[in-house]
Amino acid sequence: MQTTTSRSYHFPVLDLLSLSDVVKTVRKGDYLFYEGMDAEELYVIRSGLIQISKITVDGKELCLRVCQTNDLVGELSLFTNHSQYMLNAKALMDSEVVVISKTRLEEALYQNPTLNYEFMKWMSEQFRRTFTKFRDLLLYGKKGALYSTLIRLSNSYGIQTDEGIFINLSLTNQQLANFCGSTRESINRMLSELRRKKIISFSDGKMVIHDIDYLKKEINCENCPATICRIE
Repeated sequence: MQTTTSRSYHFPVLDLLSLSDVVKTVRKGDYLFYEGMDAEELYVIRSGLIQISKITVDGKELCLRVCQTNDLVGELSLFTNHSQYMLNAKALMDSEVVVISKTRLEEALYQNPTLNYEFMKWMSEQFRRTFTKFRDLLLYGKKGALYSTLIRLSNSYGIQTDEGIFINLSLTNQQLANFCGSTRESINRMLSELRRKKIISFSDGKMVIHDIDYLKKEINCENCPATICRIE
């Protein structure tokens, strides 16, 4: 078996880890920060999984990505006063993060042009990935949101097998619904339809996508780079 794609671009975190030796533990289900909180810190995940999400106007949770070891968490408005977090960050399992203050980060970026360039490159990718996720939701509705999410999962956690693409990540239907900004009931119906058509199946609680081309065709997939079309 082989993974379907390589990992996306990662910021050279060692340059950031030298800015702090403060480590924070976040228990499963607890929030690292909320949308609207004052943004004073950036975080590097040392272990665990952190879900980045946004609450929609109708109160649904829209999961944008799942971050893991060595990922950066906490989009900051740098060099501005009174910046706030635009998203929520919740631990999906017990996690540890290295805490980097906004002030220390700003000083380092000002003094180190290479670090500044790498940070801007990382921020640009995060904005592009978030934009494409919202684009899929707006253009293709609930079905498109689900199909897009399955394609993103295949790029992030997919392992190519003789049967199809094995998604090496256990997700409940409610968690899938959160990725789509939908309800669990709607996701149940759409997954049942895909199973009936033999587009997907489940093995030991994990999904196998048998016909990824069907999903791409249904949403007029633009074949964005796999570094952008991802969950993590």
